[in-house]
Amino acid sequence: MNIVKTALAEALQARGYESLTQVQQEVSNPELDQLDLLVSAQTGSGKTVGFGLAMAPTLLGEDESFGRAAAPLALVIAPTRELALQVKRELEWLYAGAGAIMASTVGGMDMRDERRALDRGTHIVVATPGRLRDHIMRGSINLSEIRAVVLDEADEMLDLGFREDLEFILGETPDTRRTLMFSATVPKGIARLAETYLKDHKRITTVAEKSQHEDIDYQLLAVSQRDGENAIINVLRYHEAPNALVFCNTRAMVNRLTTRLSNRGFSVVALSGELSQAERSNALQSLRDGRASVCVATDVAARGLDLPKLDLVIHAELPTSHETLLHRSGRTGRAGRHGVSALIVPPKSRGKAMRLLRSAKLTAEELNAPSAEAVREQDEARMLGDASWNEAVTAAEATGVANLLEKFAPEQLAAAYLRLFHSRHTAPEELGDPGQDKGARKDREPFGPSVWFTVAGGRDSGAEPRRLLPMLCKAGNLSKDDIGAIRVQGKESYVELRQSSVEGFLKALGGDQVEGSKVTQLDKAPDIANSPRPKFDNKGPRRDDRGPREDYKSRGPREDRKPREDYKPRDDYKPREERKPRDDFKPREDRKPREDYKPHRDAGKKGGDSKYGGKPSTPPTDWNDASAPRAKKPKPAAYKAASNPSQRMARPGEEHVSPLKRRKSGDSKPYAGKPRDDNDRKGPPPPKGRADSKKNKARAAITKGGPSKGGGGYAKSKPRKGN
Repeated sequence: MNIVKTALAEALQARGYESLTQVQQEVSNPELDQLDLLVSAQTGSGKTVGFGLAMAPTLLGEDESFGRAAAPLALVIAPTRELALQVKRELEWLYAGAGAIMASTVGGMDMRDERRALDRGTHIVVATPGRLRDHIMRGSINLSEIRAVVLDEADEMLDLGFREDLEFILGETPDTRRTLMFSATVPKGIARLAETYLKDHKRITTVAEKSQHEDIDYQLLAVSQRDGENAIINVLRYHEAPNALVFCNTRAMVNRLTTRLSNRGFSVVALSGELSQAERSNALQSLRDGRASVCVATDVAARGLDLPKLDLVIHAELPTSHETLLHRSGRTGRAGRHGVSALIVPPKSRGKAMRLLRSAKLTAEELNAPSAEAVREQDEARMLGDASWNEAVTAAEATGVANLLEKFAPEQLAAAYLRLFHSRHTAPEELGDPGQDKGARKDREPFGPSVWFTVAGGRDSGAEPRRLLPMLCKAGNLSKDDIGAIRVQGKESYVELRQSSVEGFLKALGGDQVEGSKVTQLDKAPDIANSPRPKFDNKGPRRDDRGPREDYKSRGPREDRKPREDYKPRDDYKPREERKPRDDFKPREDRKPREDYKPHRDAGKKGGDSKYGGKPSTPPTDWNDASAPRAKKPKPAAYKAASNPSQRMARPGEEHVSPLKRRKSGDSKPYAGKPRDDNDRKGPPPPKGRADSKKNKARAAITKGGPSKGGGGYAKSKPRKGN
């Protein structure tokens, strides 16, 4: 391995790297040390170690190790939390010998801990776009010393809507930085971003990107519509992979499938966007430690995750695009391991699955989902293929083996071993035949030898295949499988019948007519391809007897038209002048208002009679003037309080003063000639009805202050709890 830095070379050797992948060799070329890079390679090709090697010359220079940590020297930006933390782990062992101090800023973590880590000093920061932008806006990270910026899975970040965040972050970094952009695909958005922020960049495309994953076997498993979840159980049991990923499209499906697999005895964890960062980290760690073998996840796990023992990927629900299919499947078949990507395809989803495979340029083996019998056979094959059968009996095992042989016959020992073996595995599910599913599309068998008939009446008389088919089946005692093609022409229709059904058709017909239409057998197939087709326009079928007009002459193309030579404008033509107001206009002076005019009592009243317009009335300027159109209506004698200014609203021209301010200023009149005492509040009014009832007597006693200890009714009783 031609690695410049000794510390990185030793780290790779300790990790077991004997040779670099193609993308790692390309980006670590010394000729590209100072250039910006746009790298596109398939998932699982070692891009993380690749950009770690690519930015080493920029960060270390001529040194073999980092100096004292202060402001960060490099930024690595990833789309998801899991991918960012995984990149941090990879770079930690790669730069461990160089003394690099790493820090991460990702969503879901405590921002105060991240800020303290940044204040202590760091060399490389791995971040997600949203959290990094928060730190920049809060001033908790210093980007003035940044030498290199890496955008990992840039296409995914654009799909997730991080374009504005990326532009903000790149705009805050120095112009002298080196930018490395890694992406599985290069759509138009990535190309535009590269043209804006990459200077004299080099485009690197590995050959492996142009072909499908060679270490992954794609399987298209046909299942009936109701056996989708049962098929997933059988696929997991058939392969018995150390780690398996089951992809779903929604969180609800993740929760449903996780519960189902857990109830069936699988060690399963869930991974979706609704979980906290701690729960997601624990789920991935369970898969790495072997405490769980199955992970049910949404597409949040489709990018960048590297599980060393992941040998099986199941698509419980088909992805929405072929790019997502490639990224999902790319979680397996990594670092030289062989993997399987199985698509669970009900009959209604078969067309979509084939389109996804064609768009991704993949070939898949079409199979039925493993049946219960196939799972049992695979279990026995794994059991008999175990290496323990060929190992000799050790001294520690000799006594136990002798005791078993002495107590039990060989047949009993074998039966007991099989029972114990099957008890440690969950039972497979019985699956239905996908070909018998109601929604399955059945391929029609070849029609075979046939005979053609002609039926009088065609398109002109309203004949249609949907009407001819039941008519022929009923009259000729046929099924729809006995009838082949039906071709409706203008004057007649052609029908193809199976040769073995012709004799029965003619016998059941008993003549040469079907519901008044004559039926005639033909000696050979009709020449339908050369028959004239009807011509239609917006006015219906054209009449054959209507020929072209003899006196019709084309006016020719518009370019050949010339203006009339004899055309002259009118001599008396004058443009129309604009109208002006009359100077002699005067209003009529003989119009005077009627002397006997009296407004209606409801005229202009708001919400009044609709025939008077219902317009809001205008209050008179003088409310006390009796000669106004609407005189002030006197108040009844019962409303004596209306004369008190504190008991009414302000009239036009007056300033409204609240009763509280009037009492404080001393302008309000005393109430009923006696000042009010809040402690002398009266009780409720006397009850109506029978005066001798118990309830009325109790009310009367409370009013008089009888039962209460204070003797003052409600005012001096204790307040209720909670008020």
